[in-house]
Amino acid sequence: MATRKLILAFTVLFAMGALLVAQSQPVPKTGLGMTEAAKGFLAAITPDQVKVTSFKYDDPERLNWHFIPRERKGLPLKALEGAPLQAAQKLIRSGLSEAGYDQALNVMSLEEVLYLIEPGERAYRRDRRDPGKYYISIFGTPSETGLWGWRVEGHHLCLNFSIKDGKVIGSTPEFFGANPGTIEAGKGRTIRVLGPEEDIARQILKLCNPEQQKLCWVSKEAPGEVPLGPVAAQPNPQAVVGEAVGLPVSKMSDDQKKLMQELLGEYLKNLPDDVEAERRTALNSAGLDKITFAWYGEPDLHQAHHYRVQGPTFVIEYNNTQNNANHVHSMWRNLAGDFALPAK
Repeated sequence: MATRKLILAFTVLFAMGALLVAQSQPVPKTGLGMTEAAKGFLAAITPDQVKVTSFKYDDPERLNWHFIPRERKGLPLKALEGAPLQAAQKLIRSGLSEAGYDQALNVMSLEEVLYLIEPGERAYRRDRRDPGKYYISIFGTPSETGLWGWRVEGHHLCLNFSIKDGKVIGSTPEFFGANPGTIEAGKGRTIRVLGPEEDIARQILKLCNPEQQKLCWVSKEAPGEVPLGPVAAQPNPQAVVGEAVGLPVSKMSDDQKKLMQELLGEYLKNLPDDVEAERRTALNSAGLDKITFAWYGEPDLHQAHHYRVQGPTFVIEYNNTQNNANHVHSMWRNLAGDFALPAK
């Protein structure tokens, strides 16, 4: 019975992703493209829905982010169909590359998997696990001039953008998660939505010689969550980091340096070309050799672990400890300041 449920969930995951991709059309991957898409979205929904999705740019709601299942403000995708839904999908797509949009769809689709495999009454499961419960919020007035922003958020997905005079000036916090992290539904039927981000990092650890391992493997105990701040129920608007620890890129072998480039690429490839290019420029200008890689927890697949990649301009946190190390949380934070705000 459990295997049949997993096979069904696996089938649903791909069917939903294929359907949403087929319904979507690409838009320019720039701040102007986001502006165009946001205007189209607001024009496609009803006046009452505009009120639900619209906030002032400096409204406290803009900083009220989280990735857990909870009540949210904004307009949910489940309230839309037809042209308005397509307009919402176009807006989401404007903030991501093709690879990033595919990853976002897979994250959303995992809600249907959880609905099928978790215990409890059907109505309860549907209320808690629903791929339509991803909410769009617009902050300020989308325009080619001036400052505005937008967000799409739900369980295991949180994308935030700030646009000024048609240019993206902020794209963090950025969060992707996956539960289940791995779906096994028979021979040749395996899906791991955030698998490459884990596998490449593990290869860096495995290639450590004894001296490198002393620096890289910070603790045999993994933290139970990505760092969120003093109150986990409400994540800090800015990244929670201390002094960088781990193995510096400057002390890595050539093979490890190549893997680090691949690992960074797995995160950067989710972004539109211009946003990716700006992040890469910031990484290079600050110095790739100053990036550190730290591993916490066990070394093998399906064992609880956590890693951190920290540079002068950013930090990546990847945690897989819950549900017998089958529940992934990952995020990219801007150390200069998330939400296009200066870090405190």
